[in-house]
Amino acid sequence: MATPPTGIELVQSFLVVAEHLNFRRGAERLNLDQSALTRRIQKLEHFLGFRLLDRTTREVLLTAAGQSFYRENAHLLDQYQASIENARRIAEGKTGVLRVAYMAFAATDLMPGAVSRFRVQRPHVEVKLTYMRTQGQKLALANGEIDLGFMIGPFDHPEFDSTLLTSELLYVVTPLEHPLLKKPSLSPSDIAGQPLILGDVREWAEFRWRLSDMLNAEGVALNPTLEASNTLALIGLVAAGLGVTVYPESLIGYLGQNVAVRPIDHPSFRSQTILTARRGNRSTLVKSFIKAAKAPVGAEEGRD
Repeated sequence: MATPPTGIELVQSFLVVAEHLNFRRGAERLNLDQSALTRRIQKLEHFLGFRLLDRTTREVLLTAAGQSFYRENAHLLDQYQASIENARRIAEGKTGVLRVAYMAFAATDLMPGAVSRFRVQRPHVEVKLTYMRTQGQKLALANGEIDLGFMIGPFDHPEFDSTLLTSELLYVVTPLEHPLLKKPSLSPSDIAGQPLILGDVREWAEFRWRLSDMLNAEGVALNPTLEASNTLALIGLVAAGLGVTVYPESLIGYLGQNVAVRPIDHPSFRSQTILTARRGNRSTLVKSFIKAAKAPVGAEEGRD
């Protein structure tokens, strides 16, 4: 038993007939017999409640209503086909929008590298980047406001999947000619008694909490003497000789020449950066971006 024509097929049949004003040529173009095409036009007219065509043995003419219906729908099939192709590209992850948040420690290498590799694979996907502290990213992911977040880890939660990107050394950043620079590496106890400059709680809460836990485990209290909200201010305060701060290894190359650094020689003193998404998010774009973020620097694959 033949499948009844869909609504779009009925409209398509009318548009073809209206274009040719000939049922025989219309039937050939649609690969139908003329009787089937006639039934389609009759069914569409019955559904609409008005005549579209006046047909005699010699000619086919559009009614006034048919002329209006044709003008309004002449581009319908092109738009319909374009919408199918666009939806297919989205389903295949070849186009669309991906919303990615990042925090300061991912801003210099991890996030830019991931975006660069992802764009090689998905050149037609729009990547919307938003700077956001770790705690804000967790809320934004939960609320569906972002698709992925570069954040400080670890983050263990049943509703989220996290991919570990780096676990890097922590460094003490000091003024030039500081006494601590006489040592090739430092221990947590070397930080005790030093005036400590840290990012403020509003912007640097996650890092401060984790650093506090590390220091407390070694019997060192986290008591900052100065706070600032951004990296430039922190480094400026250190360079002015007002204290020391602690930074992850990935930022060391961006500190400039007015400060010096030494690694903290302790296995627990590391900073993790993770890439997190909702566990139920099976988007092709999300999977592709995670793959790009995990790829070695300089790795590129062919475009889709």
